[in-house]
Amino acid sequence: MAQAPNRTIAVINGPNLNLLGEREPHIYGAQTLAEINASLTALADDAGFDLICYQSNHEGDLIDQVQAMRLTTGGLIINPGGYAHTSVALRDALAAYTHPIVEVHISNIHRREAFRHQSYLSAVVTGVICGLGADGYRLALQALMERLQPAALDSAI
Repeated sequence: MAQAPNRTIAVINGPNLNLLGEREPHIYGAQTLAEINASLTALADDAGFDLICYQSNHEGDLIDQVQAMRLTTGGLIINPGGYAHTSVALRDALAAYTHPIVEVHISNIHRREAFRHQSYLSAVVTGVICGLGADGYRLALQALMERLQPAALDSAI
């Protein structure tokens, strides 16, 4: 008999995402991170999931959170901000996370500056969503909740 999946999902946001709604709204939109987190929490609650939201501008803090979430969550959404393009250490922490991960970027990183086209993290995550604005978070959460349903677990066996 399969064990019931963990119904807690973490949303981890990297540097400068605390400035959503203020910083370059023509690129990142007008929604604040608090508004995004509130809508994700409501969506998770309605589906019977718990959501943990975390943001830091510090690489080591993000790594510590990913490592801590390995044992307490069943899935992870990460918007690493600029660390997607620079952090091998964050990539390695995500590689040690054994549950589904969705990498989210509000803007389409492939339509931006050349240095943003490469994400070190994409190779170790389950999926990547970019360019859909704040809707990318909702789509990531829906995908993870679907994967963590008991029926999805049974069909994976």
